Amino acid sequence: MTHSASASPLTARRATALQGTLRIPGDKSISHRAFMFGALAEGETRITGLLEGEDVLNTGKALAAMGTHIRKDGDTWILNGAGNGCLLEARQPLDFGNAGTGARLVMGLTGTYDMQTSFTGDASLSRRPMARVLDPLRLMGVQVGAATGDRLPLTLHGPKTANPILYRVPMPSAQVKSAVLLAGLNTPGITTVIEPVMTRDHTEKMLQGFGADLQVETAASGERTIHLAGQGILRGQTIDVPGDPSSAAFPLVAALLVPDSDITIYNVLMNPTRTGLVTTLMEMGADITLLNERTSGGETVADLRVRGSELKGVTVPPERAPSMIDEYPVLSIAAAFAKGKTVMTGLEELRVKESDRLSAVANGLKANNVLHEEGRDSLVVEGRPDGKGLGGGLVTTHLDHRIAMSFLVMGLAAEKPVSVDDGAIITTSFPQFSTLMQQLGADIS
Repeated sequence: MTHSASASPLTARRATALQGTLRIPGDKSISHRAFMFGALAEGETRITGLLEGEDVLNTGKALAAMGTHIRKDGDTWILNGAGNGCLLEARQPLDFGNAGTGARLVMGLTGTYDMQTSFTGDASLSRRPMARVLDPLRLMGVQVGAATGDRLPLTLHGPKTANPILYRVPMPSAQVKSAVLLAGLNTPGITTVIEPVMTRDHTEKMLQGFGADLQVETAASGERTIHLAGQGILRGQTIDVPGDPSSAAFPLVAALLVPDSDITIYNVLMNPTRTGLVTTLMEMGADITLLNERTSGGETVADLRVRGSELKGVTVPPERAPSMIDEYPVLSIAAAFAKGKTVMTGLEELRVKESDRLSAVANGLKANNVLHEEGRDSLVVEGRPDGKGLGGGLVTTHLDHRIAMSFLVMGLAAEKPVSVDDGAIITTSFPQFSTLMQQLGADIS
C-alpha cells in the first residue's frame, strides 16, 4: 500500500545494555528483484524471507496489475509468471508510494513493451529525479511523458521493437544499471551496460540464476562491462531472501553505542557490494564478529555478533560510497559518539534519495547538538563519546524511513531523548523496527 498514514511521532530514550538475538527482514533490493524476475519467468517462483514492507508490496501490486499471479502460502510467496515479454498493459497507473527502487526498475521492465504504462507515487517519490533512468530508455526508443524535470507522474510508451544499446552509466547507480538490463530483457540483440565503479550486483546474479544469457567482464581498473542477450527465457526459481544489511545497520549501531550491549543478528547478507558500513565501523574500533559465514542462493550471508564499543573518528574513502550509500545517515549517528572527527565525502547521491538525506542528517544533528559541517557532497561530524549534551531535539524526517530510524538510534545513547516527527514512514522498509528494538531493551515509543 502507499504510505498514507497520518504522522506518528516517536521518541527514543537512553538505554541500558541491549541484549538478545534477532532476525531482520529480508533484503529490500533482493526482494524487489525476486518479485520482478518471478513475474517474467515461466513456471512457478517461490520466495521465502521476502521483505513485506510497503515498498516491496507496491512492486508486487504493480506486477499483479500486469498479469502476474501472486499469492502467499504461509511464509512463502508464490508467483506464476507471465513470461519474458508477456506482461499486459495495466488498466490504471502503477502507484509505487515511496519506493524509488520499485518505480525505477519497473520503468526499465515495462519501458520496452509496446504499451502504455503510467507511474505515480507519494509526495516524496514525486520529488525524486527519474531522468537517470529515462535517458537510456529514450535511447532504446521509449516515448516519455513526465512532469517537469522528468519527475512523477509520468507515462511510458514503448516502441514496436526496442533498440539494444551500449550504455555507460554516468554515476554509480545499481538502479540505473538494473533498469537498462531489465529493458534489455525485452529487446532483441545484445544490451551492454558499462559501469566504471562496481555497484550492488544482485541484478546480475539473479538474472543468471533465472537462466538469462548474461556475461560480465571486469577490467583491471575495476570497470565492469555487462552483456545481456534479450528475449531469452527465464525459468521460475526458489529464493530465500537473506536479511537486509541496510536494516541490520540500525540495531548494529545501537548495540555499538549503548555500553555493555551484546546482540547477535542472524542471516545478514554480506555481499561485498553492501558491506561498506561494517568495514567502516570496524575501522572505527567496532567489536563486530562474523559468525557462520556461508553461501545461500549465490549470496554470502553471516550472523553478526555486536558488542558495545568505544569508537574513534575516521576518514571514509569516497570510493566506498556505492557500497554503503543508504547507511551514511546511521554512520553519522555512530560518528556523533566517536572520539574525534569522522570525515565523509563523495555523498552527492544522498541529495536525491527519499529526501535530501545529506541536508536532513545535518539538520537532525544540529537539532541534537552534534558538532558537524555539511558540504555540497560531504559531512564532517565531531563526536562526543559520553553522549553528554547530545539529544533533546525533534527531527524532521521528510517522509524518509532511514532518517527516522537513524535518529531513534541516536536517542538510545544520547543524554537527552531524541524524537522524530513521523515514525509511521518506517513501515516502508522495516515494519518490525520498534518491536525488535524494544525486545533488545530499547526504549522507543
